[in-house]
Amino acid sequence: AVYGFLQYFFDAVSTFEPSHVVCCWDMGKGTFRTEKYDGYKSNRIEAPLELIPQFDLVKDVVAELGVPNIGLAGYEADDCIGTLASLYSDNSEVYILTGDHDMLQLIDENVKVVIMKKGRSNYKVYDLAELLEEKGLTPRQVIDLKGFMGDTSDNYPGVKGIGEKTALKLLTEYGTVEGVIENLHLLPKGVRTKIEADLDMLHLSRELAEIRCDVPVVCELTEALWQLQRETAARKFQELEFGSLMHLIAEVQDERGIVQIELGDLG
Repeated sequence: AVYGFLQYFFDAVSTFEPSHVVCCWDMGKGTFRTEKYDGYKSNRIEAPLELIPQFDLVKDVVAELGVPNIGLAGYEADDCIGTLASLYSDNSEVYILTGDHDMLQLIDENVKVVIMKKGRSNYKVYDLAELLEEKGLTPRQVIDLKGFMGDTSDNYPGVKGIGEKTALKLLTEYGTVEGVIENLHLLPKGVRTKIEADLDMLHLSRELAEIRCDVPVVCELTEALWQLQRETAARKFQELEFGSLMHLIAEVQDERGIVQIELGDLG
């Protein structure tokens, strides 16, 4: 797992040429979301025993590269990324690298979301225009969409009987969850009945879907300057018998790009 992580990490660095890099992590299952809804992510299978010790090991490797590891108990990596992206975007261009489409809600004028697709060097970059063109949504509507349709991977239901197609239609016509609720009397009876029956779950699902951007985490940009610690990285690679990856260290250029990139959810 660590070997694969490093391949994807260096591929992303090579592709986007960041000036600063931060890596965010989940810090255990228990979060404020599981406190609000005990079914949240309860459908996830346990990680294979062989994988568990690699979580701490990969953080060690990241630290040896010279990259800050950020995480906070009670919150998900997404919340840490959202908080730092919001902080950095005041003065910088931020790229969030992830495989999670929920992160599209974090896009703004200075924040782009890079979705990792299958295979290395296969990325889809979303900004406000691309999100609207491809999905017909604003960032805020990404959250409302999950409120209506729920999320099977995170195990919260949304409004029973409302799928993506209907949810998109409602948001296109009325803009927000509140806009839909204010116009319930205009909806077809079947849709109206479903929403009225699940109003509490609609609001809860939207709350679970929203990434927090006010998490008490701090990482100054000076701490995140991407300047590969070649000697410590090489020693760590040798310790792990990653000889075939040594070329990745040699290939990192000294020239710096002009962007920041947040690395999260690489697993």
